[in-house]
Amino acid sequence: MGLCLAAIMNSGLIPAHGGYRELRSFQQAELVYDATVKFCDRLIDRRSRTHDQMVQAARSGRQNIAEGSQASGTSKKFELKLVSVARASLEELLLDYEDFLRQRGLPLWGKNQPTAQVIRRLAYEKNRTYATYSSYIENSSPEVAANTIICLIHQTNYLLDQQLRQLEKAFLEEGRFTERLYQARTMARRNNTNRKR
Repeated sequence: MGLCLAAIMNSGLIPAHGGYRELRSFQQAELVYDATVKFCDRLIDRRSRTHDQMVQAARSGRQNIAEGSQASGTSKKFELKLVSVARASLEELLLDYEDFLRQRGLPLWGKNQPTAQVIRRLAYEKNRTYATYSSYIENSSPEVAANTIICLIHQTNYLLDQQLRQLEKAFLEEGRFTERLYQARTMARRNNTNRKR
């Protein structure tokens, strides 16, 4: 049993996993979460169900990326599922922001709207934090605040779509954990049999 466990550990059976804080999708989702908390506290009644739902959708986007990354060592399928949940949560949040604008008669900006272009370019700044966007969310009109976060959500969803494509490819190419476990176990048994001879 000890040799089998050693073979598993030395074979790289459980690949490096975690490290979600370095993922651009996680960093971007964290911006969306922080911005949504500030937006909702400022512009949505704290006692309303909408406030809770928007904050929870933003939190779910962030948390599922982290959880999926942690699970990736033993289950690419579970990682795919959790990253998909993150993507779906952010799509739900996007609809909430679009509803906010529509219900107040405020315009939804297109990509070419001048302020939207300024906000989109901020994605290329180094060491971005919530502070990079805070003036657009905390000190601007509801229209600017909502459209700023919509830009952030679109950028996050783009990153998650790329991440999902990569995860699907890795899942198909690398196989499943159970398959790798079986191969490592078979190899360890053969090595044990050869040593006994």
